[in-house]
Amino acid sequence: MPAAVAAAVLLGAAAVPNAATATTVQTVEISGFAFNPAVLNVTAGDTIRFVNHDQEAHTVVAQSGAFTSSGLDTNDQWTVRITKPGKYPYFCSLHPYMKGTIVVRAARGMH
Repeated sequence: MPAAVAAAVLLGAAAVPNAATATTVQTVEISGFAFNPAVLNVTAGDTIRFVNHDQEAHTVVAQSGAFTSSGLDTNDQWTVRITKPGKYPYFCSLHPYMKGTIVVRAARGMH
């Protein structure tokens, strides 16, 4: 049975210069009770996919409240698309010692 895939979340949609522009998908692996990589650098508009490989459920929660996933069971995936540049520290609400950061750079042509 395919893994459950949660709906993508779009943040700061007004910052997307051209909706027809293809975006990059970058993956954060959840394994060994850690987010890998712990710091992910992306360009505004990229999609970040989280994949849980642990046998325990995990969540992905931005400290700012900008995004929150539901519980991800083994092999579940969840995606978020962030269009506003900045730093987005996040953690697992079930295991708060699990932390990561998404660093979003402005896309070319954005001011």
